[in-house]
Amino acid sequence: MRIVVLDNGGQWTHREWRVLRDLDVESAILPNTTPAAELKADGVVLSGGALSLEGTDTPLGRVSEWIDTIDVPVLGICVGHQFLGRHFGGRVVRGTPEFGAADITVDRPEHPIFTGLPTHFKAWSNHNDSVVTPPPGWSVLAHSPSCPVQAMAHPTRTIWGIQFHPEVEHTEGGREIFRHFAEACRR
Repeated sequence: MRIVVLDNGGQWTHREWRVLRDLDVESAILPNTTPAAELKADGVVLSGGALSLEGTDTPLGRVSEWIDTIDVPVLGICVGHQFLGRHFGGRVVRGTPEFGAADITVDRPEHPIFTGLPTHFKAWSNHNDSVVTPPPGWSVLAHSPSCPVQAMAHPTRTIWGIQFHPEVEHTEGGREIFRHFAEACRR
């Protein structure tokens, strides 16, 4: 199994790769300009980054070209999560920034990404923009006091978005979130 991390300029992209590697998952970091035909992956992580997507049509590399048709699980983190929200018809705005520890409440503990995790935990956040309205049909999986959509899921495909940073050691259960994503990629 191979999971590709698409680099959106995030400061912790290498941590995402490292967590996957530590879980014995073959992984590579590729630029977000990589065409779908060159991914050769069983799953894709859209990394975080400093890009603001609020109120723009700013592309996320070439991801817009293939996200509607790719047939592997996708996990968007931070700006990757915001891209998924905007691309599929949700609303992304400059909201109340979250920097440091955020109190996460899991709204859908039965969802595979949160299996076995507590319904309340601390996670590392580092963002100005937020998904405030999920795309039509998507489930809100978690929220925090200042971010209404900390995690969300596509209604029919294995496409998940997370605003917080599960790759940062300060996030409780972050490694398990990556393990759950890797399990989804094995199916």
